[in-house]
Amino acid sequence: MATQHSRSAARMMMAPAVVLLLGWMLVPLTMTVYFSFKKYLPLRGGDLGWVGFENYARFVGSSSFWPSVWTTLAIVGGVLVITIFLGVLLAVLLDQPIWGQGIVRILVIAPFFVMPTVSALVWKNMFMDPVNGLFAHLWKAFGAEPVSWLSEASMPSIILIVSWQWLPFATLILLTAIQSLDSEQLEAAEMDGAPVLKRFAFIVLPHLSRAITVVLLIQTIFLLSVFAEIYVTTQGAFGTKTLTYLIFQRVLESQNVGLGSAGGVYAIILANIVALFLMRIVGKNLDT
Repeated sequence: MATQHSRSAARMMMAPAVVLLLGWMLVPLTMTVYFSFKKYLPLRGGDLGWVGFENYARFVGSSSFWPSVWTTLAIVGGVLVITIFLGVLLAVLLDQPIWGQGIVRILVIAPFFVMPTVSALVWKNMFMDPVNGLFAHLWKAFGAEPVSWLSEASMPSIILIVSWQWLPFATLILLTAIQSLDSEQLEAAEMDGAPVLKRFAFIVLPHLSRAITVVLLIQTIFLLSVFAEIYVTTQGAFGTKTLTYLIFQRVLESQNVGLGSAGGVYAIILANIVALFLMRIVGKNLDT
């Protein structure tokens, strides 16, 4: 049992890391809140004084604000559905004994290590280009007219690109969870005559609930700030302007750091609302 002295020593050793972590998080947050109440134009006069909640009113009063919020949530929801569904499927398949299993797993996980900008460029030019893209050639081979994906099906295209990047992460977490499943349970169910689908539904899927919860929470945090894929492909056009991209656009157009900071505060509020919602709905699985 830990003594008072050992607990104090542990706190002392952890203190530098805790202080550094708090500083890493609190300093940018404090500066964002501070500048959100000021009119700060670095290229046109610098600090022009306090404006109170004017930046917040301007940002939320924009006609693009609520559409950008719904676009953000639509992308997050679409990517989560695809990555979790396909992640479970791939995890089950990769858990089976197949030839070259190690190589197949590496190939499946590899897209996660590709930078978002590179991934978006590859999809934009090699797959979705309406003239020379792979999809265009496939469409022509079947006698169909090629689709201009990034303008005619912009939201599905963005969701597809982001899902391709995050699918390996979900697969890796879910595969690890499947490998921790006691094989004796599956063997006993098989001996009792339970079909494959019932074994999956009543044994494998409940065992994966905690891993699915972890994937949901972690991916949501990062997906709320999707930016590079949109900047490289559609630049916010065709209904793909997320809240993060709107903040970038407003700062770029007005050169007003205060206005962008107010948008950043709104983004933080949205992220916390979504996180609280997820924790209440699915986060309880972490306690079971």
